[in-house]
Amino acid sequence: MDTKLGMPQAEMKTNVKNLTIVLATEMVLYVKTRKFHWNVAGNSFMEMHKLFENQYNELELIIDEVAERIGKLGAKAIGTMKEFNELSILKEATKDQDKEAMVQELLDDYRTLISQIRDFIKETEETDDFGTADFLTGIIQKHEAQAWILRRYNS
Repeated sequence: MDTKLGMPQAEMKTNVKNLTIVLATEMVLYVKTRKFHWNVAGNSFMEMHKLFENQYNELELIIDEVAERIGKLGAKAIGTMKEFNELSILKEATKDQDKEAMVQELLDDYRTLISQIRDFIKETEETDDFGTADFLTGIIQKHEAQAWILRRYNS
């Protein structure tokens, strides 16, 4: 659908493709964080349980915003776990881990995702889709805050 937003449809499709990768990756990170929330154990159980809950709640909001941004650009958001896993730049957590490994894996995932979103912003700015570039910048800021919190646990 041509949204008449002032950019060629080919450029719009590229931005939707990139946003779809972000959506898929955010979903995989969300599911992983939920898994860690459910399975964390040990001395600081309640603290870590709440930490992971705060993080997946933030991810849930971001996921909804990304899906809606895709809609604003005239496309439909993907919505199956198969699609999310195929398009995500992150992998699911498939093994049991202690809380330190959980924190490290999430921290590594945030770093990977932030780096990828930076690349998407550069590409998006070339299309004059400043709304999407600004939107992605806001996501980076949220993820940097979450990564900072995780880094504090690994100090």
